[in-house]
Amino acid sequence: GGMGMVYLAERADGEYRKKVAIKLIGRGMDRDFIIRRFRNERQILADLDHPNIARLLDGGATADGLPYFVMEYIDGIPVDLHCDTNCLPTQERLRLFQKVCSAVHYAHQRSIVHRDIKPSNILVTADGTPKLLEFGIARRADAGHGTATVGRAMTPHYASPEQRRGGQVTTATD
Repeated sequence: GGMGMVYLAERADGEYRKKVAIKLIGRGMDRDFIIRRFRNERQILADLDHPNIARLLDGGATADGLPYFVMEYIDGIPVDLHCDTNCLPTQERLRLFQKVCSAVHYAHQRSIVHRDIKPSNILVTADGTPKLLEFGIARRADAGHGTATVGRAMTPHYASPEQRRGGQVTTATD
């Protein structure tokens, strides 16, 4: 992620095996603004429960007080690579697109604007399930502070015109 490091981890106590992704704030990124944004991402994920959105499993703070969260590990590849590698016909591509739209719509119903939808943030698993992830710059559309693009955090190639201008962001942005 843009503000943190994501590690693949596996349960080590021998009770059962499960792979997870652990996201930590990166070294040198422990400024108040970044910590608030990181906690915001964690809370947004805690509020989402959809089969096509990577699930939050746990969260907390390290011994030195930095927040972290544990997520479902998505063993997949970016949606564009999945479609091209498997030479998916238009109908199958549209089925994937419908599932991603369902996930985005679910987030929008909860007033969450992702703001960084791009192929690398949509992984497709071996069984063909797309998973939307990386809510690092997501914002609540109903927040009192508005959803103007703060600090211009975006992926320029995939950003909407209003994001590029630093304007107000709505669910239409996604």
